[in-house]
Amino acid sequence: MTVSTRGSMIHTRSGDTRRSKYASPPAVLPSKPAGHAKGAATRSRKRAIELDAEVVKEFGGAWGATFIMVVSHVIVYFLYASNAYYDGGLPAPGPGESAAAWARALVRRLARDCAPNTTAACIFFGFMGWMFVSATSLMPGVKSSGLPVPSEGFRVLTYNCNSLSTWWVTLAALAIAHYYDVFSLATVADQLGPLTTIAVLFGDALSLAVYLGAFGAKATHRMSHNPAYDYFMGAWLNPRILGVDLKMMFEIRVAWIGLFLLTLSAAVKQAEVHGNISGPMAILLCAHFLYTNACVKGEECVTTTWDVFYEKWGWMLIFWNAAGVPLVYSYQPYYILTKLGKQEHSHAYTAVLTAVLLVTYYVWDTCNSQKNRFKAQLRGTYAPREWAFPQLPWGTLQDPMVIVATGNASSQLLVSGWYAYARKVHYTCDIVMALVWGLACGFGDVLPYFYSVFFTTMILHRLARDDARLQKKYGHAFEEYKRRVPYVFVPYVI
Repeated sequence: MTVSTRGSMIHTRSGDTRRSKYASPPAVLPSKPAGHAKGAATRSRKRAIELDAEVVKEFGGAWGATFIMVVSHVIVYFLYASNAYYDGGLPAPGPGESAAAWARALVRRLARDCAPNTTAACIFFGFMGWMFVSATSLMPGVKSSGLPVPSEGFRVLTYNCNSLSTWWVTLAALAIAHYYDVFSLATVADQLGPLTTIAVLFGDALSLAVYLGAFGAKATHRMSHNPAYDYFMGAWLNPRILGVDLKMMFEIRVAWIGLFLLTLSAAVKQAEVHGNISGPMAILLCAHFLYTNACVKGEECVTTTWDVFYEKWGWMLIFWNAAGVPLVYSYQPYYILTKLGKQEHSHAYTAVLTAVLLVTYYVWDTCNSQKNRFKAQLRGTYAPREWAFPQLPWGTLQDPMVIVATGNASSQLLVSGWYAYARKVHYTCDIVMALVWGLACGFGDVLPYFYSVFFTTMILHRLARDDARLQKKYGHAFEEYKRRVPYVFVPYVI
């Protein structure tokens, strides 16, 4: 196979490593008969259709999916109860109290304190409404193309990526409303219980509506024909309303902007009660701001990710983006608000945590930028956004080394930049940042570390899914990739 890279021709075989320089996707040159190239392209498309349509039972099938759905609801309320009733400790029966009596009393308290009310409903649905309206062409942004969708005749979907402008307008509007006493940001923290129930019910109901709607719209895809499993994994790949891609909207806007606003509310409430924002709270506020800002400033890169391209929009994504991520991931700031109050760590401890957070964030931001900009360059869709703050050094690779798969010059595995040292550097950074969130809370309780354990477990499961998918897609080229980059998380360690 011979490919063109800005005028130079390089002969490659499956697993060969070469430099990838292009302004547009590499073109296959006719060093072999045209029919051979056409046949290779046809086989590649056929294989893509087969992989996209293949039903793989994951998470333990229907029973595993059902278990995850039940436990997810328990986790959300368990963590709420920890901060609300147990001073950040583990919810458990008191001395001499039976488990049954304790459970009944806890359920009664949750039913009382988490019952939906008008204020919480206005906050939640006002936020959701703004997230949807702003996802239309109302706000300025960029257009980004996704990957060709095999189940839709390789149609390329266009995404309106304007989360960045939505993000800053939202923050400015809330700051003005808070300053002029139109809406106190502390209200969100005060309404956390009712908001929890509304988010949970909304996630469940929307999942059911989308599942049933897929049948009505004849948009079902990759079905296992087990209702419980298909409800969990989803039936609809790319549901859209008025041009708004709902999966993208929830993936970026609802989940991460929602998380930051919950954290911001906890910080404002702390300042209201104790007179200032503590060091531990400032670390969490900084961490969640950086993470959310990175998601919105790189929204156009998300269009080619596994969640958007392959995953159907089912309960797993809907519930966790609508309720799980904002509520579970914001446990630490509410722990600090409830348990630590205005307690401070030592200056040295705070400085080390801040340094680890910032260094890890730099690696995470730049390695994700390298990976996603490489994909965009490969498809000829990369458009720099210098005004999207911050633009960090080494976010874009020049002349990256790649491994090319057989029969498809556009199927390339990146072995340059951070990915020359480990295959999942971005996962390592996610795990470290999750640990920093827990360490900001100190060592008084175990639940602040629940998120880091939960997230690490999820990452390890995703790693197994990634490897299985890449092995099927790239074959021998993936084996060569693992040989060239043997370390997964930490160079020269693991």
